[in-house]
Amino acid sequence: MAGQKVSGPSKGVSFNELAKPRRLTKGEKLEAERRRAREVLSRLRREYPDAHCALNHRNAFELLVATILSAQCTDERVNLVTPALFARFPDAHAMAEAGQAELEKLVQSTGFYKNKATALRTTSRLLVERHGGEVPSDLESLTALRGVGRKTANVIRGTIFGLPAIVVDTHVGRLTRRLGFTKHHDPVKVEFEMMGVIDEKDWTLSNHLLIDHGRA
Repeated sequence: MAGQKVSGPSKGVSFNELAKPRRLTKGEKLEAERRRAREVLSRLRREYPDAHCALNHRNAFELLVATILSAQCTDERVNLVTPALFARFPDAHAMAEAGQAELEKLVQSTGFYKNKATALRTTSRLLVERHGGEVPSDLESLTALRGVGRKTANVIRGTIFGLPAIVVDTHVGRLTRRLGFTKHHDPVKVEFEMMGVIDEKDWTLSNHLLIDHGRA
C-alpha cells in the first residue's frame, strides 16, 4: 500500500548476487586472461588443425634466410624464390662467398633486394666466422646477425629448436589487440605481455594459429 513502510527481505530471500562485485586482484585478473587465452587457442586449434610455419625450409639456415627475405614480402613469394636460391647457395659457407649482383638478382622479386642481399651475405659470413656455419639457438647470438631482430630470432628458436618463443608480426599484433589481450603496438611490448598470458608450452603454436587466422 502507498506509504507503507517496507521491511527487510523476507526469510529465504537473498540479494547477494546483486551486490557490487569486489575488485579483482592483479593475480585474479591475470588468471582470468590466461583462461580466456586458453579458450581462444582451443578454438583456433579446431579451426586450423594443421597450423605450421608457412615458410618452406629443410634446416635452420634455410628458415633463417627465408625469414629475412619475408620482411615486407609474402611467404608465398618467398617460397617461390628460395628453391633456386638454395640450389645455388645451399649453406652459409656458399652464401658467404656469393657475389652481390648475383644474389640481388635471385632475391629481387621479394622487394628491398639490395638490402636483403647484403644482409644474407653478411649474416652468412658471421655464421661461418662465429658459429662454424651453423645457426645458433640463443637470442643474443641470433640478433647479432645482420637483418635478424627479435621476430626472426624467435621464429628460428621456436620452429627449429623447439624453444618457447612468441613471434609478433602484423597479424599477431593486430589480433591480440582486437581480442583485448594488449593495447600495445610495440612488438616487443606485445611479446612480453603475451608471454604472461599464454601458457609457455603454447607460445610457438600460438604464433602459427594467430597468423593463420589473421590471413583467413
